[in-house]
Amino acid sequence: MRLSNSLIIGTAAIICTALISFTISDTVQQVQQQQRTVVVKGLAEREVAADTAIWPLPIVHAANDPTEIYRNLANDMAAIKAFLRENGFSDAEMTVSAPAVFDKAAARYSDYDERKDFRYSGQQTLTVYTEKVEMVRTVRQQLSQLGQQGVALGGSEYEHAVEYHFNGLNSIKPSMIEESAANARAVALRFAEHSDSQLGKIARAQQGQFSISDRDSNTPHLKIVRVVSTVAYQLVD
Repeated sequence: MRLSNSLIIGTAAIICTALISFTISDTVQQVQQQQRTVVVKGLAEREVAADTAIWPLPIVHAANDPTEIYRNLANDMAAIKAFLRENGFSDAEMTVSAPAVFDKAAARYSDYDERKDFRYSGQQTLTVYTEKVEMVRTVRQQLSQLGQQGVALGGSEYEHAVEYHFNGLNSIKPSMIEESAANARAVALRFAEHSDSQLGKIARAQQGQFSISDRDSNTPHLKIVRVVSTVAYQLVD
């Protein structure tokens, strides 16, 4: 009887050990299978036209009488507004900053010389904020008309350059994300083919940040929108 019990216990132990070994082996194989992944990146890129323009038009005057500066600024500003209205811009698209007049003689570290320098300088800026991007590009070529009226625009080209923006990102986001994911999958399929494997499920995925940049320095009104998706796929035999 004791021998029979020992035999039963021994047999059960052997079976349990075999089952545990099989389970561990199967688990290890599954883990190894899951660890076989390929990480790929998919790029989506679009060229789009800017839909908003911010156009600053600064004016600067100098004189020894501050009232003369205020008067000249007001006259120039009226001429600029008239010019813009004639070319299709509305008052709602124009914003005028307050005039700023600077007294050089009152400045603490000024090198003002009353024998050769104007004591006062003043500046004011009219900014056009509009969705009429092509109109801005066209009208900018006609600024000489203001010069013929005696209006001299101040500031450097860099400081007062037109800013072009694209605000329609949300309308193209879904299709670009889909495109970047499809491009990533195409790369993964080629990798799997070359490694004699099959492409499995997605292990993990990460969508990159959207970026918007000028297409080139000569056409800032044209933008390049980019996004890169990073996807990890499982590889199966």
